[in-house]
Amino acid sequence: MDFFEFYNIPPSFRPDEALLRRTYLERSRQYHPDFHTLSDETEQARMLEMATLNNEAFKTLSDPDKRMAYILKINGLLEEGENQGALPQAFLMDMMDINEAMMELEFDFDADRLQQTQHAVQALDQSMKQDIQPILDNWTPTAANAATDLMRVREYFFKSRYLLRIFENLSKFAAASGN
Repeated sequence: MDFFEFYNIPPSFRPDEALLRRTYLERSRQYHPDFHTLSDETEQARMLEMATLNNEAFKTLSDPDKRMAYILKINGLLEEGENQGALPQAFLMDMMDINEAMMELEFDFDADRLQQTQHAVQALDQSMKQDIQPILDNWTPTAANAATDLMRVREYFFKSRYLLRIFENLSKFAAASGN
């Protein structure tokens, strides 16, 4: 069952957080196995299954990154285990420059160069977030441009995953250098 349908809320990258939590708590009371100990085994098994669905739905929909991946997945734009889609050439060129800077840091560490690289990656990350923010704030599956917007979100999703790995590598350099 679709998690949005399960909670009876419209699909959105920015759902009402209070409503999401309230619905989760209501479903928790409704389906928790402890409230069905006197039911027959079939009903207990069904309640356990529903409680598990409730927990998974809340875990997914309350986390912005998981929610984004989920929306992409239910719209057929993200396959299970898919690492990255085709990224724009300009982004890949920027990443090549950053990866070269990280290789230089590995062979000849320089704290100033590390800081410059970190700032460059942070600036790119902020720029990407600013660009995608209006779509995430306003997207609905029934909008005329919903499919186009989802493709932009998908691209952002893969770019942000790439940047996450870059941030992790840079933090290792910083930790190794004591910064």
